[in-house]
Amino acid sequence: MKFIPLLAILGMAIATTASAAEKPNFIFILCDDLGYGDLKCLNTDGKIPTPNMDRIAKEGVTFTDAHTPSSVCTPTRYGTLTGRYNWRTKLQKGVLGGLSPHLIATDRMTVASMLKAQGYHTATIGKWHLGMDWQIKEGQTVSELTIESNEQAWSVDFTQPAKNGPNAVGFDYYFGISASLDMVPYCFIENTRVTAQPTEDRSLEMIQGATERYTRKGPAAPGFTGYEVLPTLASKATAYITEKAADSKAGKPFFIYLPLASPHTPILPNPEWRGKSGLNQYGDFVMETDAAIGSILKSLDDNGLTENTAIILTSDNGCSPSADYPALLAKGHNPSGKMRGHKADIYDGGHRVPFLVRWPAKVKAGQTTAQLTCLTDFLATAAEITGASIPENAAEDSFSFLPALLGEKGEATRPSLVHHSIQGIFAIREGKWKLALCPGSGGWSDPRPGTEPKDSPPVQLFDMDADLGEQNNLSTQHPEIVASLTQKLEILIANGRSTPGANLANDVPVEMRKKPEPSKKGAKGKKPKKATK
Repeated sequence: MKFIPLLAILGMAIATTASAAEKPNFIFILCDDLGYGDLKCLNTDGKIPTPNMDRIAKEGVTFTDAHTPSSVCTPTRYGTLTGRYNWRTKLQKGVLGGLSPHLIATDRMTVASMLKAQGYHTATIGKWHLGMDWQIKEGQTVSELTIESNEQAWSVDFTQPAKNGPNAVGFDYYFGISASLDMVPYCFIENTRVTAQPTEDRSLEMIQGATERYTRKGPAAPGFTGYEVLPTLASKATAYITEKAADSKAGKPFFIYLPLASPHTPILPNPEWRGKSGLNQYGDFVMETDAAIGSILKSLDDNGLTENTAIILTSDNGCSPSADYPALLAKGHNPSGKMRGHKADIYDGGHRVPFLVRWPAKVKAGQTTAQLTCLTDFLATAAEITGASIPENAAEDSFSFLPALLGEKGEATRPSLVHHSIQGIFAIREGKWKLALCPGSGGWSDPRPGTEPKDSPPVQLFDMDADLGEQNNLSTQHPEIVASLTQKLEILIANGRSTPGANLANDVPVEMRKKPEPSKKGAKGKKPKKATK
């Protein structure tokens, strides 16, 4: 596929429908493994207080049928920033590691490069997990499309800059960690360099207080514990807002992509939050994450930027089983709400997520919409708001949800949505119908791949209006719908896009019907590894 070079994109004339003074700031907060049912505003039976997230819902629009493009993190992050389904790339399943090379092509339009061309200052503060090109030591290797092995953990020369990271795809500023906090290296990165050399070989606590459970062992900066990550990211974000406030009021808006590393493992609530939820460490960590979001809202208030800042609050997939579902359920809290499954699954618990949008200058408070929406839609929406033109070979799977924000009635902008599990299993949703091309979860919940009953139908068809919990497989009752949705999925894959336009090529051939690998009970996220500190 040929792409327009980034410099050409930045230099092209872009039609504008809004003056600089009218363009809002954008803050896109991407929580990590936060479940739909973890927010009180979405789950009245939920037991975790989330006053700051609830405030965003009360003062904006709540999307009740919003989804990530994948039920795990790296693919979702790719789709969010590019407006393109992850499975059009060489990453066909799973996630990258902390040392993996870059996944986003540097000449591909991203939300950041598009907004930068519109005069925005762009920053990402948080968990990247989309790869960057570290300097690999001579004679050593790192995994390209999987998490690095223990033997590869020290393959990088951390004294050298990492290339082709956030700064190469449109971000003026980057501060954060390279991947999930349970992956090496355990250190902060600012732009292209680590802020402190990771000279120690150790791991972090996987769950606060559970001293027999640790993350992967590898390079760590002296004194880096993991507990400092959430407060540091929040502090960096609020400082950035304060720094850019005057510029914003003078007509130079900003965009912050804020991918938090919580409440993903390691689950590390700081002392002042321990025991606050009355549930477990996960509940405490969600509360601390909510407070961090509250600090962002307060910074906007204090700097007079609340009115014309569009803030989006969402998650990269459903809640992880590491949250300890049995313990939470015993106390009346279900992180998946009324949905089946959790992170990694093709069921909605894996990819239906909180999606709250507040923009007081333009969006009426207290709205709720059931419009089918995907995180890939952020790029097209930001482009429509700012008047940016999108080249035909960019944002191939991005549909603007601006009409839903403005409360406009009419035909939904997104006609269908493709889901993807950790094992690369496909599902397609159109209207009330959802077709999953597997007999089970396609991920970590039961029935896991390889454990389905022998008489299970090869596909699952659910009426999501009548059966939100995906308990009644209607595939044998409605073979015509199965055939129709299968054909539509084939076309969406073959065309290289789901938006109108000329057909494009996927980066690699895409296998629609994958045979998943058998999933064991101790799959990633179920029982974190033991390790030696």
